[in-house]
Amino acid sequence: MKFKMEKGKEKLNFEDSMKKLEEIVAALEKGELNLEDSMKKFEEGMELSKECSRYLVEAEKKISILVKDLDGKITEKDF
Repeated sequence: MKFKMEKGKEKLNFEDSMKKLEEIVAALEKGELNLEDSMKKFEEGMELSKECSRYLVEAEKKISILVKDLDGKITEKDF
């Protein structure tokens, strides 16, 4: 799912956000960017990291686990 973000930017889904974050990390690790560009990439990476964390929190809220009790009965519980 993609939807609009503040300042007219498009919000990426989790997988695309992670891919973009990995690209940013690789660019920063190369050490070839000047300070200004490095700071911009860092800030962008931090925003993507926060967004990925939000996705994971929401996913965790939706996950339920199946638990087997002593009688062998399987019940569903929130994670």
